[in-house]
Amino acid sequence: MFTIKPSWANRSYEPEFRDLSRLFSIYGPYKHLIEKMITHMQNDNGTPFRDMLLDSALKEQILSDNSTENSTRLRLEKAFNTFIDWENKCYPAKEKDKLIKVILDSKLPKFDRFQDNINGMGITVHDTWATHITMKSLQVDNDRYRAVVHYKIQDHFGLDIDDISKFKFNQFRFFRIWFVLQRYNQFGFKPFMTNMKATIEITGDRK
Repeated sequence: MFTIKPSWANRSYEPEFRDLSRLFSIYGPYKHLIEKMITHMQNDNGTPFRDMLLDSALKEQILSDNSTENSTRLRLEKAFNTFIDWENKCYPAKEKDKLIKVILDSKLPKFDRFQDNINGMGITVHDTWATHITMKSLQVDNDRYRAVVHYKIQDHFGLDIDDISKFKFNQFRFFRIWFVLQRYNQFGFKPFMTNMKATIEITGDRK
């Protein structure tokens, strides 16, 4: 598919890798994340990565997803509106499985929107590996409710053989260089786990 050059090529591969990354990070507050993550991959020997901008991007994604069919936030809101016991000011324990089904039937937060192709989030995260959603609290008071929901997400910043075998990756020199830097032991760029978290509020009233 492509040729691996000797170890001295790292001197030219690494700057080119950074330069090409800017094609996917053109504008917005997250555009510098990819260079920070490249540096982490180069120097931090595979340790997990966290950044407040990733948390901000996750929260923005959750709050801006207005798809009633797919949004975890909107589907949870619908479940609260449907099943809250207003007389006893609680969410019935017998209906807890409805919340699980709501999440399973939703599209979990990802960065695969059109704008993510150029704002830096598609290249740094795109899809995700694991999502943990926790309802921290639910307060029902008079004719209003307020739920606090916590999202914890992990992604893998790296390319495997299946990834690089796909045309959407191997057509770009950026991904071919990424694969070489990560895989060839003379270069020592280590893939790592990316950790993100966000807490949102869902509110509503008695209909």
